[in-house]
Amino acid sequence: MNDAASNACQGRSGGLYESAKTLLSTLLGILHTRGELLATELEEERVRLEQRVLLGLAGLLCLAFGLLFLTLWLVVAAGENHRLAALGGAAIFYLVLGVGVLLRLRHAVRSKPRLFETSLAELAKDRSGLASRS
Repeated sequence: MNDAASNACQGRSGGLYESAKTLLSTLLGILHTRGELLATELEEERVRLEQRVLLGLAGLLCLAFGLLFLTLWLVVAAGENHRLAALGGAAIFYLVLGVGVLLRLRHAVRSKPRLFETSLAELAKDRSGLASRS
């Protein structure tokens, strides 16, 4: 009888050990997945920031060219008519292009998604799933 009770206790403690091991493995898997998701979101945010910086620099460059050509246009205003029209057209082109790029940059900054939005949504799903099981 003692042997039967001893075997039953060993079976239960082995079962408890296996359950704890499975629970720990599941938790580590969840943490690993969430960590990968967080890393992906950080990378996406870095790419968005690089794009904004490049758009800003392109806009500033275009505005600088526009101002340069506008200045040249004003300097040569007393010169030949064809030169004046060409420089004026170039100045207008670069100014419009620069404003367009900066408007695109402003739109990109205003419409960016919330940081870690996907990770937070997944964690909320996990929490609600655990709460419903309790």
